[in-house]
Amino acid sequence: MALFVIERGSTLPAARAWDLLTDWRRHGRVAPLTAVRVRSGPPGGGLGTVFVARTRIGRLGFDDPMEVTEWRPPGTDTPGACRLDKRGRVFTGWALVEVLPLATGCRVRWTEDLGLRGLPRAADPVTRRVAAAVFGRAVDRLLVADGE
Repeated sequence: MALFVIERGSTLPAARAWDLLTDWRRHGRVAPLTAVRVRSGPPGGGLGTVFVARTRIGRLGFDDPMEVTEWRPPGTDTPGACRLDKRGRVFTGWALVEVLPLATGCRVRWTEDLGLRGLPRAADPVTRRVAAAVFGRAVDRLLVADGE
């Protein structure tokens, strides 16, 4: 498993950053070659939501199903946390998205432990670097509110 952490500061209020980061369909617009569909869960997301990120290059593709197993939106002065557990045949692991309110905006921390089935542990350093770059770019793009 390749554990990595992405941290970003944002001038967005914590609640707005949370909404942007937990809009699962929106992830498909920022992740390369990926579309996201929400399969089940409460309206507006939340605990128990199941969604699938489908990554495809031409005719080759795979599904990355995930379930929201922790859901605690941020308050005005309390941090929020959302945990995603990967349930797929290709990717394993989990992600923890945290949004910490600040006096002027917020701090986002995305921690992920990512595994690829069949890949030896010796590949973890490369997986970690590539995943951190890809997810870091996605987080940067997610934190840009539409129209800003």
